Amino acid sequence: MHTSLLAEATVSTGFLVIAYGAIALVALIIFVQLFGPGLRYRISTPGSESNDSDEFVHILESLTDAKVHRGTSLTVLTNGDSFYEEELRAIAQAQSNVNMEAYIFQKGEIADRYLAALTERAKAKVQVNLVLDALGSAGMRDKYFTRLKDAGGKVVWYNNARWNKLPQYNHRTHRELLIVDGRYGFIGKAGVADHWYKGKDKNPRWRDTMVRVEGKAVANLQATFAENWLESCGEVLAGAEYFPALRPDGPEGLALVVNSTPSTGGSTRARILFQMLLASAQKWIHITTPYFLPDTSMTEELVRAMQQRGVEVTLIVPGVRSDHLLTRSSSRRAYGKLLKAGAAIYEYEPAMIHTKTLMIDGLWGVVGSTNFDNRSFGLNDEVNLAVRAPNFVERLEQDFARDLAQSKRVTYEDWRRRPVLQRAPELLGWVLQREQ
Repeated sequence: MHTSLLAEATVSTGFLVIAYGAIALVALIIFVQLFGPGLRYRISTPGSESNDSDEFVHILESLTDAKVHRGTSLTVLTNGDSFYEEELRAIAQAQSNVNMEAYIFQKGEIADRYLAALTERAKAKVQVNLVLDALGSAGMRDKYFTRLKDAGGKVVWYNNARWNKLPQYNHRTHRELLIVDGRYGFIGKAGVADHWYKGKDKNPRWRDTMVRVEGKAVANLQATFAENWLESCGEVLAGAEYFPALRPDGPEGLALVVNSTPSTGGSTRARILFQMLLASAQKWIHITTPYFLPDTSMTEELVRAMQQRGVEVTLIVPGVRSDHLLTRSSSRRAYGKLLKAGAAIYEYEPAMIHTKTLMIDGLWGVVGSTNFDNRSFGLNDEVNLAVRAPNFVERLEQDFARDLAQSKRVTYEDWRRRPVLQRAPELLGWVLQREQ
């Protein structure tokens, strides 16, 4: 009996040692991830080529592994009543295929309209392919899409939770894309949910922007969708029905579709795109972003632009109607250095602002899925449309001016005198802003 008890005690002790060792290892990994040293990203020769030069375009094209397309037709769509109706109209006119990718697809009135439109096209023998992120659209169930699948449509989930993929579960597709017949594309960051459509729970409709794309750049939007489709179900989408011959279809100007996936080093093509454009600015930088948590590299790039080149930096971020108040509190920690360097920071008041745009010198404009945070620059699949075309940028600037007129400016004195209760949650920003 004593031998049995001794054996049990030995086993228990061994188990405790293993358990404590595992806990210590997990704690060490978390500590290193949160507080370990990271790279500082910088441009080797900032401003060596003017951002209106062909040399700059060639460098940007090479670094982001993107193809430059000239003569692309672009239509800026402001808010849900515009982009939802335009997308639904395009779906209704589909003849061959509809490919849609969404981080957020939530039950509601607008989701029902999309489901009905997609199902109707599937019944008409149009191939409908839908990729949903398993985390962003976690509230949805396969049963909701039964009618679509019965009609021949396909629905796949990106990076579903599986025991053999748990280490990669933090890798999400943050992309929002719609491509119809390989000829018409939509890009931005509005998902399919009622808070973009008519508002929800007494909250006003979210402010957001999408862009309709026609011309050769659509093939790159299709290829970006095909990447996540392949990773979700193993099928390579190929054939002329998905990639028809396309001609330039619009005014002079150039566009790049820059898709971005995580790397082990933490740097992505999204970071390269944004940091190259920031470093190229000579006149002004206008940023609208819903989640502003810049790391040290991005903060320093903005400060250098202001202090060394006299660039005017203006940001629009959410105000009290932010959908993530803790993130908003954390982002305010980043205001200090920028305000002190001369940045103008405005908080949008009428509603949650979810727009993700970057404008440089009235020459370059970017619309896409990327937030100004480390998830977008190091962890998520993202896609952005970068355009050098003054007319397109002018249209984005019109929306920016309207949003600015409905926003409240935050001064350095306001920021410095904020109450202690507002400062406490900002400590989270120290973790979230760390280098990747």
